[in-house]
Amino acid sequence: MRQPAGGHTLVEVLFSLGLVAVAAGICVPMIMAGVETARARAATRYLAAQMGVARFQAVGRGAMVALHFTQDATGVAVTMVVDGNRNGVRTIEIEAGTDRRIDGPFRLDDLFPGVVIGLPAGAPGQAVQLGGSNLLSFSPSGTSTSGTVHVLGRDGSQFAVRVLGATGRTRVLRFDAAMEQWVDAW
Repeated sequence: MRQPAGGHTLVEVLFSLGLVAVAAGICVPMIMAGVETARARAATRYLAAQMGVARFQAVGRGAMVALHFTQDATGVAVTMVVDGNRNGVRTIEIEAGTDRRIDGPFRLDDLFPGVVIGLPAGAPGQAVQLGGSNLLSFSPSGTSTSGTVHVLGRDGSQFAVRVLGATGRTRVLRFDAAMEQWVDAW
């Protein structure tokens, strides 16, 4: 007596493939949104780390060190600059070469595609809020300019790095759209 051959019918295979396609169609967009949010979070951590490096450089060199934020048609670039004449980092002295570049310039979107220093269209305020300046300065004693730098992900996720001037320490926040408020990012 002959045993029936094992296997699946064409209908069973097509049904299984249909289930896999539906599951993938549901899961892939959620996974991609998670990837974009993770990328924006990583970019924000990187920016906060660069602020820590600038603070460390200022203390180690015994001189003012600043992150210089410059806006052009392609976005915001960040350059780390050291005071060259002991009167603080000044934009005019950066342009003259007295205060010299020690790192950068870099753009977040070059390192983290789709992530920029910015705010959503129509949002009030400025992406870089440093008391009317474009310099985030750190002193040899570890203090700094107070301010906030906003980071925007491709998926609309919003993060911010806040710097407390008295200590020069950073705090990373994320915007919770459901609650419509800023909360600690981690």
